[in-house]
Amino acid sequence: MHVTKDLVAASATPLVLGILAQGDNYGYAIIKEVNELSGGALEWTDGLLYPLLHRLERLGHVESTWDGPPGGRRRKYYRITEQGRAELAEQRRQWDAVVSALKGVWHATGHLSPREA
Repeated sequence: MHVTKDLVAASATPLVLGILAQGDNYGYAIIKEVNELSGGALEWTDGLLYPLLHRLERLGHVESTWDGPPGGRRRKYYRITEQGRAELAEQRRQWDAVVSALKGVWHATGHLSPREA
């Protein structure tokens, strides 16, 4: 299945904030987790993720630090802030409203399977 760019973009912020709410993480690991969570339907690239992380950092939703083993490869780790947790809660409320509206439309038109009801 191919997910359109519009849906990928719309879902990017809550996905990243949700992943970071589970714990600090670095870019490649976030991309890998999104791919795993979506069963491969969402194939993110560096070009999508890093501008988003930088925007979330400018907004105060995430913070970053460089870390790594002595003599090893350093990585930039991102962590969600309290402001980011509040934004994640708001994003969840908004997505719940969208999903509810879509289910209502699909149910009314007979396009909702019994397990989705």
